[in-house]
Amino acid sequence: MADNEGRSTGGEQPPENDAGKAPVAPGPGIRLGRPFGIPIYVSPSWFVVAAFITVLLAPQHGDAGDPANDFGNELGGWRYVMSLAYAVFLYASVVVHELAHSAVAKRLGLPVRRIVIHFLGGVSEIEREADTPGKAFWIAFVGPLTSALLAAVGFGVYQIIPHDDTVGLGQKVVATLVFGFWASNLLVALFNMLPGLPLDGGQVLRAAVWKASGKPMTGTTAAAWSGRGLAVVVFVVMNLVYVRDGNIDPFGLGLAVFMAMFIWFGATQALVVAKLRQRIPGLSARAMTRRAVSVEPRVPLAEALRRAHEVNARGIVLVDGAGRPTGLVNEAQVIATPEQRRPWVEVGDVARPLEAGLMVGADLTGEALLDVLRANPAPEYLVVEADGGIVGVLAASDVQAAFLGRPPGPPPAPRRMAPQR
Repeated sequence: MADNEGRSTGGEQPPENDAGKAPVAPGPGIRLGRPFGIPIYVSPSWFVVAAFITVLLAPQHGDAGDPANDFGNELGGWRYVMSLAYAVFLYASVVVHELAHSAVAKRLGLPVRRIVIHFLGGVSEIEREADTPGKAFWIAFVGPLTSALLAAVGFGVYQIIPHDDTVGLGQKVVATLVFGFWASNLLVALFNMLPGLPLDGGQVLRAAVWKASGKPMTGTTAAAWSGRGLAVVVFVVMNLVYVRDGNIDPFGLGLAVFMAMFIWFGATQALVVAKLRQRIPGLSARAMTRRAVSVEPRVPLAEALRRAHEVNARGIVLVDGAGRPTGLVNEAQVIATPEQRRPWVEVGDVARPLEAGLMVGADLTGEALLDVLRANPAPEYLVVEADGGIVGVLAASDVQAAFLGRPPGPPPAPRRMAPQR
């Protein structure tokens, strides 16, 4: 069962775009609960894989039509119910695994958006990476450690309960489920400790190299390339297992390709995200601020755009009669307003009232700036000095462009109206 932490493959989310996503987006599926204040969701894709596991494992319990198979005959159609129960127990273990990651991250002061259980296993969406290799190590290591502990508990229970051929049907079912529980948790622990991103073992390797070199990017690069090498090894080894004597197992071959691609692309994505994160310290509210003009709400939009164009401004701030800021013009609404209507639309009609969370300090930089924007998602912000003086307008799209290394988009320049007839 693959475990794919958001922190290793994109957990650091880019700044909010013009749409202004909420800091905790609606969950992609059914919400299970909120332990430790962390929302847990089950994606619809889980139901697909649960059905797949049920159909795949049911025949493993024996053919109900085989006279030599007492267990299969006794179970009959209940084999599918038992296989479904195994799928539920397996993913319950994944929930505990991911919750361990998220709980430790939260304990260390890192915000956790949510946990999503899906067909690959689960993902802990930790919004910020650890600032020390020690924290990174414990967040990563606690997941496999939890799975290993679950496996040990399951193995201990399996040794205690009767599980030989002389027990009744109910005891056989319990023993089979307990065996599957501890074996699958052991597999999850071992697989996730393989030394390559995006697996937990890759995060552990990254933390170790980071500690030795003093550079987080060096650790990420080493763990990412280790993950790519691991993908090749997994593909070769799984083919040796599933391809024997010239006979190819289509399911095994497909699984080998899938697992190799999962690890390869996860490692590559982790490397890309790490390179993006290197730009975060260079983000500056003052440097990205657009020059702005101040106008009163009843000024026609066309006139406000003309004034902005005259001074090469890319933002428009609404002010009251005393010159105090009261709102910000929304660039998306300006673009959506037909040019021929702009002289008849008041600028206040395409503006958003200025709330406390939409005012950003000009000296904010890096993670501190991103934290403010995440807490108050919006397309535009008013940038102010410490004394309240207006500096200009900060567009979320410009922050995202700077984060991705792209130039900011051009302002919506006003155009002359065609003469009316």
